[in-house]
Amino acid sequence: MGKRTLSELRDEIDVLDKKIQLLIGNRAQLVAKVAQVKKASDDSSVFYRPEREAQVLRSIIKRNNSLLKDKDMAYIFRQIMSACLALEQPLNIAYLGPEGTFTQEAALKHFGHSVSTLDCVSIDDIFHQVEKGNAHYGVVPIENSSNGMIGATVDMLYSQNLKICGEVEIAIQHQLMSANQSQGITVIYAHSQALNQCQRWLNNNYPNTELKSVASNALAACIVKDEVGAAAIASEVALDLYGLERIAKNIEDKAGNVTRFLILGKENISTSFENISTSFEGKTSLLVVIKHESGTLCDLLEPFKQQGINMIQLEKHPIPGVKWEYLFLIDIEGHKDNKKVKLALTEVASRVLKVNVLGSYPIAVL
Repeated sequence: MGKRTLSELRDEIDVLDKKIQLLIGNRAQLVAKVAQVKKASDDSSVFYRPEREAQVLRSIIKRNNSLLKDKDMAYIFRQIMSACLALEQPLNIAYLGPEGTFTQEAALKHFGHSVSTLDCVSIDDIFHQVEKGNAHYGVVPIENSSNGMIGATVDMLYSQNLKICGEVEIAIQHQLMSANQSQGITVIYAHSQALNQCQRWLNNNYPNTELKSVASNALAACIVKDEVGAAAIASEVALDLYGLERIAKNIEDKAGNVTRFLILGKENISTSFENISTSFEGKTSLLVVIKHESGTLCDLLEPFKQQGINMIQLEKHPIPGVKWEYLFLIDIEGHKDNKKVKLALTEVASRVLKVNVLGSYPIAVL
């Protein structure tokens, strides 16, 4: 067969596009039938299944042998799955606003762009909106690779009853922006975390400029839109969203800065899906309050060692409202209903003052 012309290649692409569109339509019809079956069997059926979505995305990545990168192929299917899920149950996701924050970016990365979003004024508000049923799920930051744990999120996990049902990671790249880059800068607005993450760069480039902390970087971008001599540290999305001009690109002090976000809901992830308790590619998070005695931390860790369970994270955090008392946020591999995990958690509960299993959930795929 001879070399095809540009016109012939485009005709072939058009044919493939029609086939792809038809197949996506067929998938949507099957999803609609799944919704009918769920509704007929149980009015309280949960339509969003993070463990199922994670398995589908992992399978897509595993079988990808195309010119597209694994993550790009998975992202395409993420959007297809999001649109199909909206046929079953349109989701409303609470995030830390205003529009253009990294938290909103995390929400859309995890759920896809076919969800509705509810911007909240604080991390506390996200929890409350989910608790009250105004949002199906909430997205909150839990830790940053440069600055560590987000204390406000840990406090709310301790005091509220929501469950963790997923996680998502976002690469954090900070842009310095203003309404008019030709004007001198007298003040820079940003979230306190962003100011910390860009501290060295700011000291070198704007040593005498006033730094003001605000609730979010997106709010900072919104403020400087109408303030002469003001600049903001915010995301690429906020730069375009608020019509600002870039002064400097990627000003974070450390490359590879990543924030991990949690997906919060009211339901635990079921173990009924294909023996998830034994084949689960995920983690379990728990909060533990130990006795104020010598050796109690060693006693806490021993059951996990005895059962051969890998501990991914162990973080100490002050107990809200209690002076010089601490809780531990722990992430372990495996599902809480796995036999060995259950044995370890039962033994831990007998050795500590309090243990709260926050949820078992898939490790972030995208």
